Amino acid sequence: MLGSRRGKPGRPKTGERGIFPRPDRGQNVGRTAASEHVGSGDDGPAAVIQTVAPCTPRLLDLGGAAQYLAVSPWTIRALETQGILPRIRIPLPHDGELRKLLFDKQDLDRLIECWKERLTHV
Repeated sequence: MLGSRRGKPGRPKTGERGIFPRPDRGQNVGRTAASEHVGSGDDGPAAVIQTVAPCTPRLLDLGGAAQYLAVSPWTIRALETQGILPRIRIPLPHDGELRKLLFDKQDLDRLIECWKERLTHV
């Protein structure tokens, strides 16, 4: 047996003789270069621009509803208990329901409008 192909244990050598040789200069490894030409008749490659629109949920949990109205979660619980703010109940199999408190953002907006109207009539 002539010896191990793996070499000595420890950090790999740098340079051309190491386990991971360095790429030649000017080569882009694992990254895409953003093009400066954003094509209106340019001869260069056009850059692809992706935009992601955030998907805002319509249903908010207890903390989200409290944050949306800028009140405490206990205030949201009190509004739900008094029947002022309706809770969304999601049915589950075998006559169960999801225990998580969920509120519709539209109901929260209606509540805000109701509070505004009450203050303007005083």
